[in-house]
Formats: sequence, C-alpha cells, structure tokens
Amino acid sequence: MATTVSREFRLQMEGYGLTTAEIHYHLPDHPSLLQLYVWQEYDLAPHFPELKGFLGYWERELEGALHSVRVAHHRLIEPSEWRAVDGVIAIH
Repeated sequence: MATTVSREFRLQMEGYGLTTAEIHYHLPDHPSLLQLYVWQEYDLAPHFPELKGFLGYWERELEGALHSVRVAHHRLIEPSEWRAVDGVIAIH
C-alpha cells in the first residue's frame, strides 16, 4: 500500500504556516475605487517569501495599483509543549 504525503503537509513539517493576505487595490478603470483580493498560501514568517513574490508579480504584471496589504499567519503544526505539575495525582 503506497501512500503519498500532500505538498501542504510537507510544507508544514518544514516550518511553513498558513498565510492569508487581504490585498486592497485600485481598480484600473476607476482608480478612486478599491477592490479586495484575498490570497492564501503556505509561507514562512516573518519574511514571507511567497507573499513577497506574489506581490512582486502583481506590481510587474497587473494594472491595479496596490493600496494596502494586511497579513495573518498561523503555524498549524507546532512543537508540543509540556509543563511540570507540582503535586501528586492519585488514581483509585
């Protein structure tokens, strides 16, 4: 039985977390109006190379000028934590 591991799981094991960017941009035909685009990908915080690459592509290739970008990031797989408990637990 052969099983394959998804790309997303491999990225999470390498330290990537789910990044969501809320991108506001000016409409090319109506520059006074803003449009919202939501981008989501696995990326490495705090430098966000995937997001920076996407935004670079946007500025080079797309007509809508960027207004603002808001970023949320969460690592879905993290090292587990433990803490010592001072006391005795009795099991009956």
